[in-house]
Amino acid sequence: MKLASLKQGGRDGTLVVVDRDLEKAVTVGDIAATLQAALDEWKTKAPRLKAVYDDLVAGRRDDAFDFDPVDAAAPLPRAYHWADGSAYVTHVELVRKARGAELPESFWHDPLIYMGASDAFIGPRDDIPVQDEAWGIDFEAEVAVITDDVPAGVTPEQARGHIQLVALVNDVSLRNLIPAELAKQFGFYQSKPHTAFTPVAVTLDELGEAWDGAKLHLPLVATWNGRRIGAPNAGVDMTFDFGQLIAHAAKSRPLVAGTVVGSGTVSNVGSRDGSCCLAEVRCLETIADGKPSTPFMSFGDRIEIEMFDASGRSLFGRIDQVVKPYSPPA
Repeated sequence: MKLASLKQGGRDGTLVVVDRDLEKAVTVGDIAATLQAALDEWKTKAPRLKAVYDDLVAGRRDDAFDFDPVDAAAPLPRAYHWADGSAYVTHVELVRKARGAELPESFWHDPLIYMGASDAFIGPRDDIPVQDEAWGIDFEAEVAVITDDVPAGVTPEQARGHIQLVALVNDVSLRNLIPAELAKQFGFYQSKPHTAFTPVAVTLDELGEAWDGAKLHLPLVATWNGRRIGAPNAGVDMTFDFGQLIAHAAKSRPLVAGTVVGSGTVSNVGSRDGSCCLAEVRCLETIADGKPSTPFMSFGDRIEIEMFDASGRSLFGRIDQVVKPYSPPA
């Protein structure tokens, strides 16, 4: 099934079930007012939501209305926990190579992960507000999963059973703010503004054979100002699968229902199918030419992120955002 949250009913939105073609939706307040409420009691709520979805797909819901992604918030407008990984080590290796740095051997068997801002995720059509172009505005196309309650100390195999929903994200980075933050050896903060999500999050059965239990084997398409930057396959060259990322995050404490775990920028070895962020494009240019020629994003730039199944259907809907200047309060 496919689930979305409309921008109404407060900060956590209003949960709706959306049909397979992302055209019709039904409110389900009698089951769960919000997606977080559904996840809190997933074992009992999910079958009831699935029954609504089946009726909607079959055309048996007289209360269905047109679904417009403009009206959609992130499926989870705010979450208790957002853990973003860097599962494609080839991407990290490329970035380090461009600046002449060696990749520590430990990176290949010990996942990189950090806790990001989950207090306000944004919707698929929301602008990207930034105060200064000089901050180095970049998109990052990723796959993300949403879990139910995960006990501490789970194995990667056990962790895979706690994945309930999948979505795509644009994890915006302000590249020119990152070096000073990392130099403090305390992680990202100012360099990571709000993360945007696709209109819907989907259950694993919607992914068919593309989902192998821990990875999503489909191209992730990133289009910048009408130019396809890349479509690397998210299931290829993923050093750490989602089971491994979740188990890593849950090593010393449980994860609550509604935890969102990101893959990091999707990347294939050699970027043979293009890139999912401008930083990688610039690294490839630096390696080839000694310096980058592609700029970071400017005000008015547009980024689109989408994934299609084998029949050409959009699985999650499209992230479609424009960078806009932000002016702080006087």
